[in-house]
Amino acid sequence: CHLIHYLRLSHHLVVLNYLICTFDKLKSVSSEDINITDAVFDGVEVRVFEPPGKRDERLKRGVVYIHGGGWALASARTSLYNNLCRVMAESLNAVVVSVEYRLVPEVCFPEQFHDALRATKHFLQPDVLAEYSVDPSRIAISGDSAGGNLAAAVCQQLSKDEHLTIRPKLQALIYPVLQAFDFNTPSYQQNMNMPVLPRDVMINYWIDYFNGNYDLAHSLLINNHTALDVGQALSFRGRLNWTSLLPSSFKKNYKPVIQTTGKAEIIQEIPALLDVRAVPLLAENETLQLQPKTYILTCENDVLRDDGVMYAKRLENAGVEVTLDHFDDCFHGCMIFTIWPTDFSAGVQTRNSYIKWLDENL
Repeated sequence: CHLIHYLRLSHHLVVLNYLICTFDKLKSVSSEDINITDAVFDGVEVRVFEPPGKRDERLKRGVVYIHGGGWALASARTSLYNNLCRVMAESLNAVVVSVEYRLVPEVCFPEQFHDALRATKHFLQPDVLAEYSVDPSRIAISGDSAGGNLAAAVCQQLSKDEHLTIRPKLQALIYPVLQAFDFNTPSYQQNMNMPVLPRDVMINYWIDYFNGNYDLAHSLLINNHTALDVGQALSFRGRLNWTSLLPSSFKKNYKPVIQTTGKAEIIQEIPALLDVRAVPLLAENETLQLQPKTYILTCENDVLRDDGVMYAKRLENAGVEVTLDHFDDCFHGCMIFTIWPTDFSAGVQTRNSYIKWLDENL
């Protein structure tokens, strides 16, 4: 069983790595005016995208961007993310800092989180912002998929840091992965075999992120780790009740999968399953109340759709201003597919909507 899971995930990673390497050879499509430099922010590699300075210009906006890839794939330097960040820098006239956090298997949780947090806190220092001519009051933190997970977790951590003098004005999360509590939300059930990100692959990404054992995959899939008799999970259950957090149009006719008896040893073996630095959707209301104005993009054909929708609802319930930007005909990962031969209309549509919101709110 362990070998089968490993081979399936390995095949998925090989295919995705092939695609990423193929796209990396493609020509960049945005303006040559953007200055791109590689730097190190508090020990973390970053790629900085700077629009040209203009005489008598105001300070620029700033965006910290954290790429996706299941905490295991992609890079700030690949063409897919290079192009996205260049387009953002050009469209917003903003300095974009793309974080090159370390990946599985080199490191596992919480190191990816620590990398993203250190790089972001470094950028938020007044002298660093001054060096890049960035307005301290106009900074966003953003990311897609696993990068959306890291962006949300970093934003929560920053909001509780009493020593910070500068905080993000906005967070913008693109089809973020936010919880490992329930793998049977309606979107997980509806899209369990959807290409790009099937449910079993997402579960294996989580296991790898936590340096866990693939033998646990089936137990996670049927929610044995959060059964009613698993005491550690009880206090979190009310924070992730999709029957109350999702609109009926998303719930459809799906039924909750709640085991009466499960395996408490799973949480003992992988306590990070309930660590809010890994699963930001489980944060307490007191933390959610501190979050900045938020944008969340979700896609119908995506196991992670409900993660984003539930987070939007919880933030809204906590008094945060939230824009939920849902796309009925789009799929997970689509926003970076905007260059030939995968210049999908879904990619252009979602990217334009995302950048438009940032432009209007940052």
